[in-house]
Amino acid sequence: MAPPDRVTVLLEGASDVAAVRALAVAAGVDLDLVRLVDLGGVTNVERALTGLDQQHPGGEVVGLCDAAEAGVVVKALRRRGLFLRDADDLPSYGFFVCVADLEDELIRALGADRAVAVIERVGLGGKLTTLRGQLAWRDRPLLEQLRRFCGVASGRKELLAAAFAESLDADAVPEPLRMLLDRLPR
Repeated sequence: MAPPDRVTVLLEGASDVAAVRALAVAAGVDLDLVRLVDLGGVTNVERALTGLDQQHPGGEVVGLCDAAEAGVVVKALRRRGLFLRDADDLPSYGFFVCVADLEDELIRALGADRAVAVIERVGLGGKLTTLRGQLAWRDRPLLEQLRRFCGVASGRKELLAAAFAESLDADAVPEPLRMLLDRLPR
């Protein structure tokens, strides 16, 4: 676990770690003072918080979660002794909520056309074209197709999360990510 002088950032998975790392580098965050933790799923947040409390009591802990799983984080923070009415209180405690998920935040911030350009730049344009031509996906909105495309193959979500994050202009960073970055040392 992180020493007490480091900020620990709890993230749902490897793609979240990749995106936050890319955005942190671009924002000038001192990554020597930050530990990005892949929870392996948000349901592990309580166990991670318990471990941090035992090994580094009082250490600063922040994180991201998806709106659908915000209740899991609220429950874990309550068990840590914090008072939260609901998910709206999470930012007060350093936890920021993505609407659908982190990839959705990045895709919406980039816009569909720029997201497609990033996919093409990393060499996956042909695979996206294949998915978009499949009967089940052909008539769906492009943003839905892009979200599906990110998670359809092993390792793709992590690759694209980092590539999308690196492609964002500083003023286009989605609010939950911007708020998280604002809590990290420079």
